[in-house]
Order: sequence, then structure tokens, then C-alpha cells
Amino acid sequence: MSAGAGGARRATAGGGDAGVFRRLGGVRPSQLMWAYGVGAMVDLPNMSVMVAGLDDWEADHQGVLSEDRLLGEVRRALGDQVAQLRTPPWMQESRSGLDEWARVGVPVVPFPRWLRCTRAGCNYLGPIDSAMFDLETRASRPDRARYVHRCTTKGRRPSAVPARFVVACPQGHLDEFPWMELAHKDAPCAGAPILELVDTTSGTRSTDMTVRCRTCGQYQSLSQAFGDRAGGVLPGCRGREPHLRRFSASGCTEQAKALLLGASNAWFPLTATVVSIPSARGDIDQIVADLWADLAPVPNRAALEYATGAVAALAPLRGYDLDRVWEAAEARRAAGAPAVAATADLYGPEWEVFTDPAALGGSADFKIRPTRAPHGYAGRLGPAVLVERLRAVVAMVGFTRIDGPEAGVPSDEQSVTRAPLARAQPTWVPATQTRGEGLLVRMDEAAVQEWEARVAEADHLGGLEEAYRRWRQRRRLGPGRPWPGPRYLLVHSLSHALLNELSLQCGYAAASIRERIYAREPGPGRVPMAGALLYTAAPDSEGTLGGLVSLGDPTKLGEIVARALQRMALCSSDPMCAAHLPDEGEDSLHASACHACLFVPETSCEQANRYLDRTVLTATLAGAGIGYFQP
Repeated sequence: MSAGAGGARRATAGGGDAGVFRRLGGVRPSQLMWAYGVGAMVDLPNMSVMVAGLDDWEADHQGVLSEDRLLGEVRRALGDQVAQLRTPPWMQESRSGLDEWARVGVPVVPFPRWLRCTRAGCNYLGPIDSAMFDLETRASRPDRARYVHRCTTKGRRPSAVPARFVVACPQGHLDEFPWMELAHKDAPCAGAPILELVDTTSGTRSTDMTVRCRTCGQYQSLSQAFGDRAGGVLPGCRGREPHLRRFSASGCTEQAKALLLGASNAWFPLTATVVSIPSARGDIDQIVADLWADLAPVPNRAALEYATGAVAALAPLRGYDLDRVWEAAEARRAAGAPAVAATADLYGPEWEVFTDPAALGGSADFKIRPTRAPHGYAGRLGPAVLVERLRAVVAMVGFTRIDGPEAGVPSDEQSVTRAPLARAQPTWVPATQTRGEGLLVRMDEAAVQEWEARVAEADHLGGLEEAYRRWRQRRRLGPGRPWPGPRYLLVHSLSHALLNELSLQCGYAAASIRERIYAREPGPGRVPMAGALLYTAAPDSEGTLGGLVSLGDPTKLGEIVARALQRMALCSSDPMCAAHLPDEGEDSLHASACHACLFVPETSCEQANRYLDRTVLTATLAGAGIGYFQP
């Protein structure tokens, strides 16, 4: 995997010499959140590595992101000791791969550590520390890093590739496949065992392989480690956490499960996301707030002038009057840093700014422009908001294995076990930011409340609420979190209908557009919410191209809404789709919805395609008569 553009982070791994680190490749910052974060295996062209825990990350070349609401959410999940959100370590590239930047990056360790020789007739299988393998790297071509086997002295030595199986458990542990135990399942080896791994003649499945001991001649098929027979072959989990280079102190009582190297259920990220909103009124106050983590240590005005030229993180200050910047910094210092409290409300502050843009000024990363309601839908939809520029910040709080986290379920209520990011309680977590644009579609609050009163006793919605109770009982989540309610179902269904329609017009694929649902009923001390932000963001510093904002014109948006509702009236899977309602044998949380109508890519939906029903939007073949847009 070669280093990409846009600020790729360099992966490094320890070589054969202690203290020597070698550059192996690069990944984008956003990939460290969603695909290759702490504890994940990275499949490089010739080898496999695992991203190490936070204890091994370099602090010298990390930036700090100021986002108090996100930090509060991270503290709710991991504890009040978390003090910072940090970007991955990085230095600006130069022309030479021997310069210091090539030694800065995210640390990785080889995993799995069992390798197989690729030379025909050899097929030797052994661990990296068996002294039979060497790591070869080239500073100019990190993508060609590889292990070689010392099985020949003639010509180019053959590559040694990772053994293609590992074992894991739902507690977040990962370990080497028990090659020795499997090969000698029937009897112990009489001498010093030497293993080889060979493909069988059929080779139609990944498990069509045989591990054989050259010393004693015993051999076993890999297929025994999968299926119903696996329990009698695989040992119990040892509680290994290879990203932390340790075994769990409490051990593990789970049965290990065999996984193919690169299996999608080997790693699931647990993240938290916010849309950054202004926290101060003036431009200077806002940029001081954004850069406060790097600005706070500056001791005086003279040092500020030097720091803005020498410190890359303070470069955005170069276009401002430094006297006014220092005044704003002193005022913030005198007032004291605002307290960052753990909070469960990430959406309320965003909604208040979106719906009352005059309340706070804009910033370089936040610019919105209100417009009229979509043509033809006044009274049902409120004025739309064009989000011409936004910044989304994502932080990692952990990961799981075997079973993924439940979408929409708070991190402190997950039924799966969150694996740790560090050996001790972390004082910081990795975070990244992306910039882009979006479109906020609002519903008329009076019309929503009228609709909620009309459908309050509908049997159709009662069936979905009962399915939700069964769903929580199966996961032993308890009754603590109530049913999201008809309002959320309505807003979420409209969001998906519009997302699918917008993707046909805006130039972005559906998988590139994400949703953020604002749905909250009125109550004492809280503002009601009913709307959906559809946005796209990219890691490039300039963001995206304006394709979504261009469709926010009231006439264009009205046409898009009309086409979306027309599609919702009839699905190619009708009448089965229209009549669908979860029964006791199902584990779904959607009614009239399927891949042909309301489902969107999982990267787009914040609820994993749950809480959807096109019946709440318009009339369908089911004829429930509860559509919000029905005349």
C-alpha cells in the first residue's frame, strides 16, 4: 500500500534490530477511523501488520483538535481522564525517503507472526522469531517491504507471506492460529517439529489446505477448525491483545474462533462524530477557540509572532492582526477554559445553530445560508438550510471483534465488549477531521405534531414498537432506552428517500453522502427537532465541490421531494415490501422498506437501515393511511 495524497500517515514497524523502525506504507487519516484503526490488521502487498495501541504512538508530531462537544462524548465512554483529541503523527514529506518524515508515523507490529514460504516445494511454516526470516525494506519503495525465507542461497530469496488464518473471540482478543496443536492433534511430536502448509489438489475453498509436520509425518486438514467440529480442535481463548503486546490480566473464558486473514468481522470500530459549529461570535474569537490547544502555551505577544511563523498548527493565524489575536487569547485565558462535561446531547447545539444562524457567527469551517421551503411543500416542510461549508470531526473510542456494535446504541449500553485502545486508561484518543457541504431539510413542527397525534394509536406503528422491545430483550439491553417514536421514524424515512434521490442528481454516490438525524419531541427545557442533514465530506483541506448545495434551490428541491415520494409509493418488491411488519421470528426494525426502495449503503445511515417505513411518508399498497404527505 503506497502512500496516498492528502496527508497520508506513515506506518512503521520494528525491524530485526531493536529501536530501528522501517517505513512500510501509508494510509489516510480517515482510514485510521473506519478501516485501519488501533487493533486492526492492515493487509499490505507482501505482509500483514497490526496498528499498535496508543501507548506506542509518538506525541511529538501529533496535532490537537479542539472540539469540546466531541471530547465530552468521548469522556462519557472512556472517563474524565481523557484530555485531548489528537490527530495521527505526521510530518510534511520531502523528496528524500531518508529524511526524518519517513520515520514518523503510526506504529505497527507484524501480525500474524506465522509466515509461509512461497517457493515451490518449500512451503515452510514458522513464526517470525524462528530466525528463518528476514525483513527487507527499501526507503524509496515502502510498498515492496517483505519478509524472505532463508531456504536458499541461490538467486533472489523467496517471499514469506502471512499464514492466512487467525483466531479471535467476542471479548476483543486475537491470537495466532494454533498450528502446532492442530498438526499434532492425534499425538505429540517425537522430535523438534518443523511444519509446512500445502494446498490440497481441489483448492476450491480457503480451507482446502493441510498442515504437516516434517519431523513426525503427522498432518491435518484446516477444514477441521471450522464448522461444527471446530470446538474439539481449537483451544480456549488465551486473552491475547497483540496491539498492546500483552495478555488480558483477567484471562478469557470464551472459545476461540478461527477467522480468515482479512475477514470483515475481525475488527469493528467504535467512533463518535460531531459536526463542528461556531463557539464564539467573532472570527478572531472563533479561531482562537479552534487553535486554543496550541495557542495556550504561548507566553507573551512577542512569542506569538514567532510561533505563528514556526509552528505549523498556528499557521492559520498569519492572516490576522496578531494584536487582536493576543487580546482574544488573554481574554479567554482570564475567563478560564470552558468546562468540558460528559454529555449525551450532541445534536441539540447543532440544531439550534442550523435553525437560528444569527445566534452565532460563521467561521472558516462553518457557513450556512437559509432558504425557503421546497416549492409545493410549504406547510409540510420548513425552510431548508444550505450548509455551504462544514467540518465533521470523528474520534475513536474502541473497537470490537466477531460481533459489531449496534448502530444507534450508546457506547455505554452496547451488548458487545469494547476492546481497549491502550494498556492504561487513555488520556487522549485519535481523531480526524473532514470538510465538506450539506443540505438540511426541515419539517414543519406544527404539522409534525399534528401528524403524531393522528397516528398515535395506529396498529402499524404499535407493531414496530413491539418489535423494538423484542429486539432489546434478545440483546439483553434492558428497558432503559425508549422506542425512538413516530417522529424519528418519519424523519429517518424521509432522509433515506431524499438521499437516494439526491445521489442521482448531485454527482456524489449514495455511499459518499451521510445523514445526521435531528428528531426530538417537545418537552420541558428542550427544543423540538425534526429534520435531517445530508452531507458529504472529504479529507482534503478544501472540502467538496458544492453538488449538494446546488440542489437546495426551493424549485429544484421541491422537484426532488416530489420524485422521492413518487418512488416511495410503489416498490419493485411490492406487495411483500409494503405489507412487511416484523414478527416474533424476525430481528429487523423496519416495516415497509427494502433494498429496492429505502435502504442506503451502511456508510450513509447512522442506524444501519433500521427505523424505516415508507408508509409514514405516503400511501402504499398496504393502505395504512398514515402518510405524512398524504392529502
